[in-house]
Amino acid sequence: MESVAAEIWIAACAHRLQQRWRTVDPDQLEELAEDLWRDPRLRTMHPDEAARVWLEPLPSREGG
Repeated sequence: MESVAAEIWIAACAHRLQQRWRTVDPDQLEELAEDLWRDPRLRTMHPDEAARVWLEPLPSREGG
């Protein structure tokens, strides 16, 4: 995914994070997405996948 411009990757990742955390300020989610972009392993992934992988250790409120 490194061929995707950083700004687009970050915006897409922030959008995915917002789907999980609707009450968090979008600017904070953008900052978090920037931090995720700096991780070489996550940066190679699709933004949705990177957000999912990063969120995995967190307990889900979805479905129980």
